[in-house]
Amino acid sequence: MTVKTDLKSLGTGGAPLTQKRESLTQDAIRRLVRNRAAVVGGSIIIILALMAIFAPLVAPKSFEVQVLTDQNSAPEWLFSIFPSMKPYAQVSNDYPLGTDYVGRDLFSRIVYGARISLSVAVIAPLISLLIGVVYGSISGYFGGRVDNIMMRIVDVLYAFPTVLFVILMMAFFRSTLSDLEPGSFAYTLSKIDEAMGGLFFIFVGLGLTAWETMARLTRGQVLAIREKEFIEAAHTIGATDGRIMFRHILPNILGPLVVAETLAIPGYISLEAFLSFIGIGVTAPTPSWGSMISDGAGAIRSYPYQAIFPALALAITMFAFNFLGDGLRDAMDPRLRGTQ
Repeated sequence: MTVKTDLKSLGTGGAPLTQKRESLTQDAIRRLVRNRAAVVGGSIIIILALMAIFAPLVAPKSFEVQVLTDQNSAPEWLFSIFPSMKPYAQVSNDYPLGTDYVGRDLFSRIVYGARISLSVAVIAPLISLLIGVVYGSISGYFGGRVDNIMMRIVDVLYAFPTVLFVILMMAFFRSTLSDLEPGSFAYTLSKIDEAMGGLFFIFVGLGLTAWETMARLTRGQVLAIREKEFIEAAHTIGATDGRIMFRHILPNILGPLVVAETLAIPGYISLEAFLSFIGIGVTAPTPSWGSMISDGAGAIRSYPYQAIFPALALAITMFAFNFLGDGLRDAMDPRLRGTQ
């Protein structure tokens, strides 16, 4: 019996050709796509992003429009879920999720509220990465006294409770910048915050507190990689510190840093919601899921839907980012390369 051999599968000298292995990036993408939880989380985030971008087209009404005659209204299908509302709420099928205590469409406010949460989910990690990666890279790369001084500064900042620090800072800015001389720097900051619906100082607070963990993580990654052979070879051929940092070190540590920051996004979203819940987050009438939950919590016995629906939107968003972050972590773990 003769065995037929495909000549295309043979290399020089008749040796069989080996199949080309996929790159680390291709392997990570393949495993990420096969992670159903990560795909679901990413799909939810994409839907939320599209909903936030096209909010004027998705929302049936503007978020600040009040119809006092329709206050505390709910569609008929809600009464079958919450029968305890019958003595209190009035029936109105003009609003898919009902209205709040001043007659604003709850669905429209939830749609516009996605802009706030997703803005925090984008801006806060960028600030954390920008400051933390630069700070941690310098500390880990140069080491010695520079490293000691820079890390002691981080330790001092870690001594302050993050949430309490942000609350005190927000209260200080909101109280002292309310009556200022026009044209001053503080007055300009106040106007920027007003134009952004109260988000500016939230970003400032997150930016001042979110980067410490990223700096420590970056420092550890740089310390682990700066003694590798290819870094020593770069020093040998006369590469500058800047070239080594940007061409050799950062590309090799950026993956774990992005994954870590993705897993931290739910914390940023929950912090913004908490600040809005206690009344020092976004300014009215800008809709935030945290402030909507706060408004609905006061009447949760009579109108439970006013707190439950924004709470569900917040929970689904946080779960989506958690699922995506876990999927990215598994996909970019080199120990899992080649697995299903």
